[in-house]
Amino acid sequence: MSCKELRRAGVLARVKSGELKLGNAAVMMGLSYRQTKRLAKRYREEGAKGLKHGSAGRESNRKKPGKFRERVLRLVGKKYSGEEGERFGPTLAAEHLASDDHVEVNAQTLRRWMLSEGLWSRARKRRMHRQRRERKEHVGELVQMDGSFHDCHLGPAAREIT
Repeated sequence: MSCKELRRAGVLARVKSGELKLGNAAVMMGLSYRQTKRLAKRYREEGAKGLKHGSAGRESNRKKPGKFRERVLRLVGKKYSGEEGERFGPTLAAEHLASDDHVEVNAQTLRRWMLSEGLWSRARKRRMHRQRRERKEHVGELVQMDGSFHDCHLGPAAREIT
């Protein structure tokens, strides 16, 4: 059971014992009075199990068949994987599966499948390099430099610095 369902079970147990009224329980659970009444009835009849969502633990209706998954992963393993630098990512592999093999599969679905089978590992995003500098002694102090190449300020000597 989820935390939400466990919390509801605790509140409804207090209602059942007479410690709490249904209206107050509805406010505590963030539900309407009618919905709380339905939940309380189901809790009385079935106990805490009655609060569990009916679809919990069941497979999704949108789940792809196992044979389809195996076929796609076999194609990816045979055609689109190799050494670390030569592997196709899930997006490119999904595009090639659609165009070359006429197999339509969502890139995110393929990504999950490839990760679970070890055919792909995500590359960590590298941080941009930032050069550290010492803090200035006074608040508001700023180093100002002239990066221009013309000699309007210092004359010809400015070119010698760069």
